[in-house]
Amino acid sequence: MGNVPVKAPARALTEASLSRGLSRLAAVDADLARILEEYGRPPLWEREQGFPTLVLIMLEQQVSLASALAAYNKLLAHASPLTPQSFLALDDANLKRAGFSRQKSAYVRHLSQLIAEGELDLPALARASDEEARAQLLRVKGIGPWTAEIYLLRALLRADAWPAGDLALAVAAQQVKRLPSRPTPEELDELSLAWKPWRAVAARLLWHHYLNRPRRS
Repeated sequence: MGNVPVKAPARALTEASLSRGLSRLAAVDADLARILEEYGRPPLWEREQGFPTLVLIMLEQQVSLASALAAYNKLLAHASPLTPQSFLALDDANLKRAGFSRQKSAYVRHLSQLIAEGELDLPALARASDEEARAQLLRVKGIGPWTAEIYLLRALLRADAWPAGDLALAVAAQQVKRLPSRPTPEELDELSLAWKPWRAVAARLLWHHYLNRPRRS
């Protein structure tokens, strides 16, 4: 196993490159251009790299963002600063009080142990290619494609990360593209090919639409 090989820094999104990506997507896709015109520029939605962010993303799997954040804040009350070592020091009772299921506790303990034992080097992911960073994350039990892609997209700020299993993306894509049904992850992957190598920018536009669209009563 071991750490990710050191490479030249991968190019991360900045406010300037986000602008370039938005311009290029608007030029090739009228539906994305319409989101940009109607709602303006989406946020970068950046998160700090590292263990706490990855734990929060793991908590966000298959639950509402509000529920995940509530559990995360309870966790910080028991372990602050949040590190692999401080997490491993918590017993089952503390984690249950923080809102962790038995399965989620096991997953984050596994992640913590890999980092503590030097088997996973999160800072090194910033220097890895998208493929290498994704592969390193997917080695961790409890981290699937969605979690890995969200970490690449929001923490590593990779321009072409694409969380095809994201529900909000599927809802937004159905509306924006006027599809007869909500696209599957496979269909979202196919749809996204036209947006390479700026799929993470397209995701931000679709989330921007999702958060700003008029809600049905």
